[in-house]
Amino acid sequence: MNMEFLYGKIHRATVTDANLEYVGSITIDKSLMEASGIMVNQKVEILDVNNGERFCTYVIEGAKNSGTICLNGAAARKVQKGDKVIIVAYASMTVEEYKNFEPKIVHVDENNRIVQA
Repeated sequence: MNMEFLYGKIHRATVTDANLEYVGSITIDKSLMEASGIMVNQKVEILDVNNGERFCTYVIEGAKNSGTICLNGAAARKVQKGDKVIIVAYASMTVEEYKNFEPKIVHVDENNRIVQA
């Protein structure tokens, strides 16, 4: 049986922009994607620490080392620039697979620079 487990997380990132006019998704700095294992077009859950919103979207790649965390399209209505968010990705695996798996958790500073990975 497969179950959903934590795959990767970017903890308490700061929203740098909210672009209502974009088609949809979240733009994430490529260096944060690489460190967390989160991939382009992957489904992620966004948890807004400031307002309690929880919603899903997909990932597009932002410029490496830019610090970009930008919610696009309809998701831009759920956050404000400066909000703290937790970006979570899950993976479906068996319990046996998970026993040998270590999720990638990335902590960032107020500028979305990696402080612990």
